[in-house]
Amino acid sequence: MARSLPQTVLLVDGYNIIGSWTSLKKTRDRLGLEAARWELTQTLTDYSAFQGLNSQLIFDAQYRNSPGHCEVITQNLAVYYTEFGQTADTYIEKICALARQASKQRMIVATSDRAQWLTAIGYGAEWMSAQQLAYELGLTANLVRQRQKTSKKSPHSYLANSLNPAAKQRLERLRMGSG
Repeated sequence: MARSLPQTVLLVDGYNIIGSWTSLKKTRDRLGLEAARWELTQTLTDYSAFQGLNSQLIFDAQYRNSPGHCEVITQNLAVYYTEFGQTADTYIEKICALARQASKQRMIVATSDRAQWLTAIGYGAEWMSAQQLAYELGLTANLVRQRQKTSKKSPHSYLANSLNPAAKQRLERLRMGSG
């Protein structure tokens, strides 16, 4: 029996991405940090599902006196809020270190923090800049839109087009009231 490869894990430094993307900075400045977090979460939801990634979006609570917790958004995305005193960087480093010891699972760290990406690479993870992540998300969104257009235009997408001729005639007689 062939063993399937472990799912690729994408670790995203949430506040670093919000601070790096112009669109998210505008959302943050206009509507607040919660709106920017929600927008990033929604974007990653679609991307993670389409790419088949196990994504973890990490926000640090370094200066908030609150316990860490995790919100599972979908089977492909979870949002982590670190515990008091813990940065997203230390959380990501810990996950990379544990993954390196436990398996050969592919890890990708999305951040534009130079020290963080050097550390991640040291643990054997791949690095993706905030700008590269934005580009990948844009490409994926375009692919999804193209697939949706193609499926909408397909004549096979209508039930009537998949019926055999006898069933179509029967339905037409029923519609006309001649049963």
